[in-house]
Amino acid sequence: MTSSSMSSGPVVVVTGANGLVGSRIVAALSERQATVLAVVRCAGTAPVLPGVFERVGDFADPAFADAVVAGTDALITTVHPLGGDASSQRTVGLQGTLVIANAAATAGVPMMVHVSTAAVYDRAPGVGDVDEDAALVPDDAGDYSVIKRDLDAALAEIRGMTRVLLRPPAILGAGDSSVWNSRVPAQLRDDESARHAVPEETFAWVHVDDLAAVAADVSVGAIATSDDPETAPVANQCTVVNVASGRATQRDYYGAVTRALGVEPVWEDKPAWTGQIRADRARRWGWQPKVDLADALSELEVGLRS
Repeated sequence: MTSSSMSSGPVVVVTGANGLVGSRIVAALSERQATVLAVVRCAGTAPVLPGVFERVGDFADPAFADAVVAGTDALITTVHPLGGDASSQRTVGLQGTLVIANAAATAGVPMMVHVSTAAVYDRAPGVGDVDEDAALVPDDAGDYSVIKRDLDAALAEIRGMTRVLLRPPAILGAGDSSVWNSRVPAQLRDDESARHAVPEETFAWVHVDDLAAVAADVSVGAIATSDDPETAPVANQCTVVNVASGRATQRDYYGAVTRALGVEPVWEDKPAWTGQIRADRARRWGWQPKVDLADALSELEVGLRS
């Protein structure tokens, strides 16, 4: 990449650029005329779009991390090995992300956006609605939630740049690597015990394209910084923001999946979380999700039937 080949927009590094979330963020950045350095481990897997330049390497390698963030305007991190054991999750998801995050801070990159998860919140039965100040999961909550919680805490300690932690719940959207559009449906198809659910339990969700939009807008400065987290990311601080769409239940999600697969859900009557992930802060930042539940579930069903 030379200066003549770059657009006049900001230069943004995206890790996991070939994943479900990362690829949609890359596309959203391309639409915003940003120059994107798309970090992937295998050559030829980054999205081929205007302004997108593939960078092949391991973002957990300090030398590669230093080189890829040099002279850039923002870093977006999306990688976490969902199928890995606790050791690989900590090595790749936590320690690896911290390598490139610290490289960006040292290089003077002004903005970092990290795709975290609403799974860091305690959502036990009876907890109620969850906002950015809600209690986090205890240490026995499970590897994924605890490791993501610990990564968020470590990112909050980094100094020298503005950090935004996006916390989405279940991410809907078509793609082979999608947990909720591909992996969970495969479990429901193959394992009757996976079809058990409490129908009125909350299914908190967001569509991947709406998540990508807010990540892109923050990283390119379309959502300017301020001194109040309720109106915008706080400059040179770490700001958490939930990114969740409208109300839904397990009846909605399991119903759509099992209809498409031609199997029956097994409804249970037991305590469950029925609160909501409050995304009022994101909306005050100007974020408005465009994909409604009916469209998201229709996309899911069409994909499963095909």
